[in-house]
Amino acid sequence: MARSRRACGLAFAVLIGLGVWQLQRKAWKEGLIASLTVRLVAAPQALPPAGDWPSLNQDKDEYRRVAFTAQFANDKEALVFATGTAFRPDLANAGPGYWVFTPARLADGTTVIVNRGFVPDGKQDPKTRSEGETAAPVTIVGAMRWPDTRHWFTPGDDSARNLWFVRDPAAIAAAKGLGAVAPFYVEQESPMPPGGLPQPGRLVVSLPDNHLQYALTWFGLAGVLAGVFVSWAVTSSRRHGDEEAGEAGC
Repeated sequence: MARSRRACGLAFAVLIGLGVWQLQRKAWKEGLIASLTVRLVAAPQALPPAGDWPSLNQDKDEYRRVAFTAQFANDKEALVFATGTAFRPDLANAGPGYWVFTPARLADGTTVIVNRGFVPDGKQDPKTRSEGETAAPVTIVGAMRWPDTRHWFTPGDDSARNLWFVRDPAAIAAAKGLGAVAPFYVEQESPMPPGGLPQPGRLVVSLPDNHLQYALTWFGLAGVLAGVFVSWAVTSSRRHGDEEAGEAGC
């Protein structure tokens, strides 16, 4: 009985802990959504100068809207396999495709890599969307983003085929021989290029927040466990009492 109590108590504590953790995650997610919403509706600011790049912080600077004028190096573009994003609901039914990452050279000679937008499968070759290969300087409006994290199961990039699986400006710059580039990239929202490809778009906060549901599930399981244990304990106690009574009667 004592061992069963300890095991049940440990399981109960774990379930309650998981429920509390989900409530903490809920508070964190709501704070994140509120913060990103503010950043993504703010008026675009000037792009931080290169001297400020080392001091930028992902937590406070990512998704900051910026505007700057630059010239695309279209012959250095890289294709990043598009796995979908919660921030582009306009592409929810777009099917497989690629993000077009293109170096953009600023007037001071520095380079920022820009995600110019989405192209569907079959439009990888720039010749199939030549009208969108803008040569003149263009004023770009977009949001600052930081590189993706590469995981164990992320496929290796294939620079020989100009195919990438993570949005990593430093890796793209190294393969393209660009030298130093900004530690972030810019997710372009405008202007729309001639012909409509690549397809840029404004980011929208659309993050799932199911943590309350998960918390209630863990708390519910804890309640069920407690109820089952109490029922078992009462039944066992009665059975033990009946056995003792029987032995006394003998």
